Amino acid sequence: MVQAAKISATYQDVLDSPEGVIAELMSGELHLQPRPAKPHTYAATVLGADLVAAFHRGKGGPGGWWIQFEPELHLGPDVLVPDLAGWRRESTPTFDLTVAYYTERPDWVCEVLSPATARRDRFQKLDLYHQAGVPWAWLVDPDAQSIEVFQHEQGGWLRVQTASGDAIAALRPFDAVPTELGALWVPQP
Repeated sequence: MVQAAKISATYQDVLDSPEGVIAELMSGELHLQPRPAKPHTYAATVLGADLVAAFHRGKGGPGGWWIQFEPELHLGPDVLVPDLAGWRRESTPTFDLTVAYYTERPDWVCEVLSPATARRDRFQKLDLYHQAGVPWAWLVDPDAQSIEVFQHEQGGWLRVQTASGDAIAALRPFDAVPTELGALWVPQP
């Protein structure tokens, strides 16, 4: 019996995806997910605002980074959309502004976990970021109110820090300005 060859998804499939979803291409497979829920967007927005001020704009921090919300990354054949990504300006002084996506490998990515995507973010996406040589990755979990910091090592990711609850933590590579974790979680009435 002859088995039909599996047809890999392409970037055209990403472009043809319905509006209002996040489309990613991982290992030849198209993944669609709805826009994230409020705890997810709340944590990403507050964290991003803090990092943009201190590291992108240099207000209250050292600057020296480009921080982007939900950039479309083309890392080899994979198309990934992290919640946040950052590039050190010393290694990436400019971007190709003629395309809507980034081919430059980021120096840091951040995934804010949602119940529907946590497994994919933690395993499949982290593996792809590692294969692409991304030096730093954060996993932010609004439900557990925690952040895990991973550093790229030759054999895989090394979890170098964790912080949770209302801690104020100097998280690498942004340890020059401590992160106030309690501000990331949706306030409870």
